[in-house]
Amino acid sequence: MQTGSPYSLVAELTYRCPLRCPYCSNPVSCGDEGYRQELSTEEWSRVFREAAELGVLQLGLTGGEPMARRDLPELVAAAAEHGLYSTLVTAAVTLDRPRAERLLDAGLDHVQISLQDSDPANSDRIAGTRSWQRKIEAASLVRELGFPLTINCVLHRQNLDHIGEILSLAESLEADRVELANTQYYGWALENRAALMPTREQLERAEAVVADFRERLGARMEILYVIPDYFDGVPKPCTGGWGRQTIVIAPDGSVMPCHAASSIPGLEFDSVRDHGLEWIWVHSSAFNRFRGTDWMPEPCRSCERKEIDFGGCRCQALLLTGDASATDPACMFSPHHQVVVEARERTQAEGSATLVPLIYRSLKRQAAAK
Repeated sequence: MQTGSPYSLVAELTYRCPLRCPYCSNPVSCGDEGYRQELSTEEWSRVFREAAELGVLQLGLTGGEPMARRDLPELVAAAAEHGLYSTLVTAAVTLDRPRAERLLDAGLDHVQISLQDSDPANSDRIAGTRSWQRKIEAASLVRELGFPLTINCVLHRQNLDHIGEILSLAESLEADRVELANTQYYGWALENRAALMPTREQLERAEAVVADFRERLGARMEILYVIPDYFDGVPKPCTGGWGRQTIVIAPDGSVMPCHAASSIPGLEFDSVRDHGLEWIWVHSSAFNRFRGTDWMPEPCRSCERKEIDFGGCRCQALLLTGDASATDPACMFSPHHQVVVEARERTQAEGSATLVPLIYRSLKRQAAAK
């Protein structure tokens, strides 16, 4: 099968994080002992070299919180040595001047800071810890040092009505780019779906606000706004299509086609401790399981969109149907689409004013449950 070359590598350096976000994309089981056996500095450095040789251009240094790694400057320097464009994806609560300057000197290219809301109290509530003020200070520091700055905010019922204020805050911070991604419901977000699912009216208001900001700001601040596929009628291609563009590496070295792939039973994810990255990309059974279109059932197999969305999200299909090879229920043509419709209608009936309590991400809780 033709594999091509991957474009981006997402390096999940650690699952440790000071925040407890209830929509975290890390696996609910990331408190498992195996994930604590993190790759060493030398192992990550080798992976970055192999990624560059494979054709990777973009490197996301993420987690958890990548700044929990004391060797982060050394990892940034290794990425720079091999010509990878590196983005630090961070909650920024520990990003002070000395650390930021070390990362700049090491060759870091770009910083992406996550915000939970424009309102300090609600942001801290959603994050599960006081963090808003430190994020704002870190964003100002990033711009002062000359880094390109992206502000990321995961949207949901409990902050979507503040989208105008979030964009205004990003503008005041002189962000180059804003990523407004509505919650995808896997990992911790699935456990919190009832608390996070927005109403259609909220989404319509948000789209109008985004359109106004885009018209006013033009190219001065790029705004990426992603409609949740529960409301879109057609699914989105998982990371550009399973095994087509992206490699995700977990803290323990397991190599996956997407962030949530470890939730799919029966897939074996090879480790960079056992194989080279090129071998895994080309030969791994996990990467080849849903690569291309030959695996598809109907209606995907006969659909004109099959090489656009590639059947949607395999993890979402598993979570909502029990079958990872099923058509993503977010698709209006899926025989399981009613599952999505019913979840949407329940939220619509409740209204946006109903705030369901959040279940916060907790590594300790996960470990105790084992």
